[in-house]
Amino acid sequence: MVLEMKVPSPGESITEVEIAQWLVEDGDYVEKDQAIAEVDSDKATLELPAEVSGVITLKAEEGDAVEVGAVVCLIDTAAEAPSGETKTEAPAKKEEAPAPTPKVEAPATKTYASGTPSPAAKKILDEKGMDASQVSGSGRDGRITKEDAVKATPSMGTPGPGARGESRKKLSMLRRKVAERLVEAKNTTAMLTTFNEVNMQPIFDVRKEYKEAFKAKHGVSLGFMSFFTLAVVRALELYPAVNSMIDGKEMLTFDYKDISIAVSGPKGLMVPVIRNAENLSFRGVESEVKRLAIRARDGQITVDEMTGGTFTISNGGVFGSMLSTPIINPPQSGILGMHNIVERPIVKDGQIIVAPIMFVALSYDHRIIDGKESVGFLVAVKEALEDPINLLMDGDIKKALEM
Repeated sequence: MVLEMKVPSPGESITEVEIAQWLVEDGDYVEKDQAIAEVDSDKATLELPAEVSGVITLKAEEGDAVEVGAVVCLIDTAAEAPSGETKTEAPAKKEEAPAPTPKVEAPATKTYASGTPSPAAKKILDEKGMDASQVSGSGRDGRITKEDAVKATPSMGTPGPGARGESRKKLSMLRRKVAERLVEAKNTTAMLTTFNEVNMQPIFDVRKEYKEAFKAKHGVSLGFMSFFTLAVVRALELYPAVNSMIDGKEMLTFDYKDISIAVSGPKGLMVPVIRNAENLSFRGVESEVKRLAIRARDGQITVDEMTGGTFTISNGGVFGSMLSTPIINPPQSGILGMHNIVERPIVKDGQIIVAPIMFVALSYDHRIIDGKESVGFLVAVKEALEDPINLLMDGDIKKALEM
């Protein structure tokens, strides 16, 4: 019996996928549930498991775009599993004497002197940074004279001595979709960005005292994402317009806070969602961030896990970014950009001190979010991060961290 394997639907509204990589070769014997291919949709990379055991015949090439439901391979279930016996080698072909290579004589007009500069000409060419191959010699037998070198003019487009190779690689379907969405966001929203700075010393102090005990008890690190996520949740409560989006001629505001977090995966930027972040503790946020990051890194993230966020947090600081204007993740209306932490001089209580400072940026859709709301939102985030014990932990650190 030969089974036709068809492309399953990876999610609602997805009608086409791309064969990113075959994990087996044509004619291989595959086991049931063995991963045989990686397929890219416009939202995620998924593994395609074999539905039965047997010998596989591939019906699509890597890079092919195939519709959901199309046949991509055949599996012959009647074929037996390999017994481990070595294949009989084909008889060696009789070697034939190679045909004599005809001699090719150099053109009579060329000699050893052709294209060779005289010592004086070579010095001039070196001063001009030119190679002898760029100059046509007018001397005897094509030799480059001093006069040839003086008259030679380097072209502004003359390639240098370094390598000038290039490569071409097809963009994955996921990368193409990300590009389309970024352009869409720039072209269809009235995007504006506001900035602020955060003194991270209070968070540093909490983490220094409790991070080891927190990790020992919960199995996850006490990172910055839990502080930022809960600070964003608080700010969204105060400024619900930032937790909204445009739906036709209406403004849709959400009571829940589904926070998208931008993470770097093997196929590019992915944005999994922390559902109902308003109900999570520090441990809950850190556990969910770790789970989603691992799934994104291993290419196991699903479409459902990246759909439906109401606000996004992007941490460019892990790559060393000092400041940026993050692009809104449509159809959302706001995105918070985190950046690197650098010791900077600031004024506190009339004194200049050195503190770990992070610049933060809020990009928002000005069509539904006014300047008062956007600035107020970012100030609320700043306040919570600079006073996490009172504003995020209700004055009880151990209870908030479940110590």
